[in-house]
Amino acid sequence: MKIAVDAMGGDHAPKVVVEAVMNAVAAFNDVEFTLVGNEEQIRHYLTNDTRVTIIHTDEVIENTDAPVAAVRRKKNSSLVLTVKEVKEGKADACISAGNTGALMTAGLLIVGRIKGIERPALSPIMPTLDGQGFLLLDVGANMDAKAEHLLQYAIMGSVYMQKVRQVAQPRIGLLNVGTEEGKGTELTKQTFSLLEESSVNFIGNVEARDLLSGVADVVVCDGFSGNLVLKSMEGTALSFMNVLKEELTSTFFNKLAAGMLKESFKKIKKQMSYSEYGGAGLFGLQAPVIKAHGSSDSTAVFNAIRQAREMVKESVVQTIESEVSTS
Repeated sequence: MKIAVDAMGGDHAPKVVVEAVMNAVAAFNDVEFTLVGNEEQIRHYLTNDTRVTIIHTDEVIENTDAPVAAVRRKKNSSLVLTVKEVKEGKADACISAGNTGALMTAGLLIVGRIKGIERPALSPIMPTLDGQGFLLLDVGANMDAKAEHLLQYAIMGSVYMQKVRQVAQPRIGLLNVGTEEGKGTELTKQTFSLLEESSVNFIGNVEARDLLSGVADVVVCDGFSGNLVLKSMEGTALSFMNVLKEELTSTFFNKLAAGMLKESFKKIKKQMSYSEYGGAGLFGLQAPVIKAHGSSDSTAVFNAIRQAREMVKESVVQTIESEVSTS
């Protein structure tokens, strides 16, 4: 298979992107890579060109660019050319850590939706205390959603967790303000009824406070609510680590204790880090399109590559298409 990677996307590109691809070349002998971006900068970090092709371009979509306008104006940007590799059948999947809105726009306009999917969903794996993680759909692709869209999110999420995360019967939860049936907005009430009648393993409403405990394998919600959950969890984790660091370095005895527990703290940080779970899949498109976090390090990009590879190997897109057509 071949995976196209936007070498210029993200805060630390192209260094961490190329490093991740080098690690992936060593780890996966069944994958070829196309790196899209400034060839001179890419080659500066390239240590092995085995199964690696470079498409040169100087044009880049910045995070400050308006997504739709940027995709239409900057047709030779690294992000747009990366997505075009998939559209033209030259790559099976693509990855970018660049402008989120631009990647979603390019995915919709260039790759296109699966037949029957009304609205794609931006869907990251979020950390849990047991290290298994849960899939959150949607975190911002669609701020306004209908109950039918959330049902499709549940179907897509269930397929992904079965095929890629190897969860036999994924538990599907509906994000709500209470666990009781009948709680929430008109949207959640309608969605609850649709999910109850569907073939997915629906466990009912789930509250935001229980997400980290792994109450569900897949959590569905509208993009506005999902984005609030995403940003709240990211902010809380970052603030907690900063407070902990300040406290552990505040006195000599605290520093001594911190030194003794250093390995334990590393394990906790790794367990709760987004970089260990891959990127956010733009589910509902005709090919895997993965959005890596803008501040991704090489580990995060590598795991996004691993995620894309598994989606291709397990025919996730084709399975979603089949499930949607029969639902």
